[in-house]
Amino acid sequence: MFLCCLLIGIEDIWAQCPMCKAAAESNLKQGGKHGAGLNAGILYLFITPYLIVMTVGLLWWWNHRKANQEEALQERMGVE
Repeated sequence: MFLCCLLIGIEDIWAQCPMCKAAAESNLKQGGKHGAGLNAGILYLFITPYLIVMTVGLLWWWNHRKANQEEALQERMGVE
């Protein structure tokens, strides 16, 4: 949640290392277009593992909660 708020609140995020930035700027100065999407690609590769871990965690939590609810329901039915 914090990461999402952070990404929405920041207009420009520069995730390039100095060498990548220099290569991209050089390419753009020479009329190339390869450096334009480099920053978005870096951010995409940076965020993907976190999204995967978050999805697995949410699935685990949801299944664990569902199992606890079913167990509680079975206990109530056994007592009554």
